[in-house]
Amino acid sequence: MKNLLILTLFVLATNIMIGQQESVKLAFHISVHKELKASFKSAGRLLIYIAETDKIEPRKSSIYNGNGVVFGTNINNWDKNETKHLNGNQDWTTNANWNFNSVPHGDYYVQLVWSQNGASESKVNSPGNLYSESFKINTKVKQEIRLSLSKIIPERKLITHDLVKLFSFQSDTLSKWWNQPMNIKASVLLPSGYAKNPSKNYPIRYNVAGYGGRYTRVNRLLNNKEFMSWWTSEEAPQIITIFLDGEGPFGDSYQLDSENSGPHGEMLINELIPNIEKQFRAIGSSETRFVDGCSTGGWVSLALQLFYPKTFNGCWSYSADPVSFNKMQLVNLYKDANAFYNNRMYLRPSMRNLNGDPQFSIQEEIYFENVAGVSNTYTTSGGQWSAWNALYSPKGEDDLPMPIFDPINGEIDKQVAEYWKKYDLLLYTKANWTELGPKLNGKIHIWMGDMDNFYLNNAMRDFDSYLKSTTNPKSDAQIDFSPMKEHCEDYSHKYVLGEIEKRMQEIKNK
Repeated sequence: MKNLLILTLFVLATNIMIGQQESVKLAFHISVHKELKASFKSAGRLLIYIAETDKIEPRKSSIYNGNGVVFGTNINNWDKNETKHLNGNQDWTTNANWNFNSVPHGDYYVQLVWSQNGASESKVNSPGNLYSESFKINTKVKQEIRLSLSKIIPERKLITHDLVKLFSFQSDTLSKWWNQPMNIKASVLLPSGYAKNPSKNYPIRYNVAGYGGRYTRVNRLLNNKEFMSWWTSEEAPQIITIFLDGEGPFGDSYQLDSENSGPHGEMLINELIPNIEKQFRAIGSSETRFVDGCSTGGWVSLALQLFYPKTFNGCWSYSADPVSFNKMQLVNLYKDANAFYNNRMYLRPSMRNLNGDPQFSIQEEIYFENVAGVSNTYTTSGGQWSAWNALYSPKGEDDLPMPIFDPINGEIDKQVAEYWKKYDLLLYTKANWTELGPKLNGKIHIWMGDMDNFYLNNAMRDFDSYLKSTTNPKSDAQIDFSPMKEHCEDYSHKYVLGEIEKRMQEIKNK
């Protein structure tokens, strides 16, 4: 859809001659185009992305690609006939070390996003939100720039294919908890022989996405000619794959019960799984049900196997998020005083490359998330730390997740950290091993790169050490560490499906 919204952006530079100052003031006049007035929502968050390159759209800037800065502010009761005048005097949250009253001279690419989805979508770049074309400005030249924000982020769609189906239902469990209708979606990839064998029942695999992954990620496999050539051949295993949706009110739901996001685990186990397996002719037994994923999906698949050991007959967990919070990346949440700085007052990196070169710090990551959050903090950003915090933390007096650390100075809240122990997979496994261990026989398969970009191998090493030390029973978990391998580098849908097929063969041979 085009030309739905026209926002007029005036960038007013100072009249001082070029070269006489090092910065300028910017002011913005923003109006709503008449064609949008029927559908425009009056409350939302305005985000202004400013980048120094146009290699990617500024609105797609993130801490991960190191591109640009962003400013954000909430606007309520915006009259659709009103022109907004915004400048450096407004209450902006930003990750920049400058503001609109003092913009360093240079060439920039500016793009605006009007995030009007509220609680229905946690991400800024989600369907229904509006954005502009990227526009280049030069702050050394007096400019009046008009930006037409005439684009809308389209709805998600599954590629039409005989082997792909949409599963959608309204969850009674989540709807009751949220006191509003909560709809859940998943995509289904059927085995090649499904239509030809209408009376056959199949084993089933639940795939959990990396952070924020949606049910439409099956489209990537459909566009992969090599995978689809294999999947539709006689060589491919006859297994149903369910691609779970990662959306939650504060970011990824992590498919588990949470004081903040609601009973997503209960929904998955008691609603989604029974309904989807009945509709698509799964065998429907715990022996023939499996779970896997990478990154967020690696943590969730392992957590589901641990918390619901009789529901699944095996997990394949790759590059799992921190399985112990005494090594939450490089932070010991139980002992350290600050998440941003170590005890030598060095900024802790959050990401590194293969050679160990830091890419950005936790502080930079949090400051970027603070801008996206409607609370002006990472706790409502829909980003990675927002989702972790929503899952692991208690609810605060403001009905929002209590922050594990201060969004500005990084000081760790020890009371909140104590609450996080409930989701610490290492602590949970240790505390419940006598009862849990026998239920996990043959079910734990873990892969981790020893140069994981997010330092996730540190916590997994502790998990591995504990499982190797177990007795009564002795753990048979398979945990492989690959030297000089990065995050999710060896993850493969084809490999996991092949391993599940082997597991099924073992069951048949019993």
